[in-house]
Amino acid sequence: MAKYTNLRGKGLLFLMCLWFLWFINFNIRMVFSPILPIVEDEFVVNHAQASGIFLFLSIGYGIAVIIAGFFSGTFGYKRSIFFALLLLCLLSFAIPFVRTFWLLYVSAFFIGLFVGFYIPSVIPLMTEYYSENNWGKVIAIHDTGASIAIFAVPFIVLFLLRFFSWRGIFIVFGFIFLASALVFSFVCSEVKLSNPPKTVFRDLVKMRSLWFMAIICIFGAGANLGIYSITPLYLAKELGLGFGYANTILGISRLGAIGVAISCGFLIDRFNLRIVLFLVLLITGILTVLMGMASARFIGVVLFLQAFCVTAFFPVFLVAIAKTFSREMRSLATGVILALSMVSGGGLIPYLLGLSGDLYSFRLGITILGVFVALSSLVVFRLEELE
Repeated sequence: MAKYTNLRGKGLLFLMCLWFLWFINFNIRMVFSPILPIVEDEFVVNHAQASGIFLFLSIGYGIAVIIAGFFSGTFGYKRSIFFALLLLCLLSFAIPFVRTFWLLYVSAFFIGLFVGFYIPSVIPLMTEYYSENNWGKVIAIHDTGASIAIFAVPFIVLFLLRFFSWRGIFIVFGFIFLASALVFSFVCSEVKLSNPPKTVFRDLVKMRSLWFMAIICIFGAGANLGIYSITPLYLAKELGLGFGYANTILGISRLGAIGVAISCGFLIDRFNLRIVLFLVLLITGILTVLMGMASARFIGVVLFLQAFCVTAFFPVFLVAIAKTFSREMRSLATGVILALSMVSGGGLIPYLLGLSGDLYSFRLGITILGVFVALSSLVVFRLEELE
């Protein structure tokens, strides 16, 4: 297919379409975070049980990205994304009828499952649509959809709660997913892998870089999504801040991250990718440790700085995946790495942080996580493909 050689005209419009899809996918994935104190009180569960929602989200996500990595290339990247959007639409309309807590676990699992088909399908789609010298900018700009969603979700929730209960928020999402699926079906052409080599998975799992990148991504996801998921609980339940104030701090803390995500594309194309990834992880780890030590008075400042830094991780990391693995391996490698990282970093880590909040304090768990994030930065130097 003809590749877009610049980010103007149709190339920019198509990128904005993909951007919005990532934005709305990330919205529904993260919407449980700002409403978690309400859900915890309504269903009368403890911190660990409430945080378990993110574990089920991540298990579903992990299963999906593996499946997508294997089959989305032959099934069709466009078709994979389209059906995932339709299924998210149907699920969003069903969630308001949930009346028992364990069904929220089931709902979270399927949200993760359907959202998980997106990234392993869209990364190969973008690398097919855009020339390689624009990958850094394209992937980084696309990833701002997640950054802006993380910033916007608390404010979207606070706005919608003026008119609906937390259940009504999902009905709004349902209509948005329906409209998004219809628009996407008209603006995107199908991209498939014809006759993919059968040895891809066997060759892939033998690559040391796959496992090194999985380790890095686990702690990068933990410092980003893991911290974000439990922050409203931490602020409201342990530091004693009000529900609205806690979500306002959470949202504002991600405001500066938007500019970071955009600038990453230009940094990646100009500077050594390995050094950028190392510095992002090291500084994020240090700031996460400080987050665990900060008092309620200064927590907003530390949250802002930590989010400012950690937002750079995913765009840098996704470009590293694109440059490390061949065209045939790229979707599957993305799926395997994201499966391992999201189940562990985006699911298990929030659960362990919630457990730490029940048994001792959120502070201890956050501090320990920060130490491991900083140590994971050293693994970057084992990635020979980034030399």
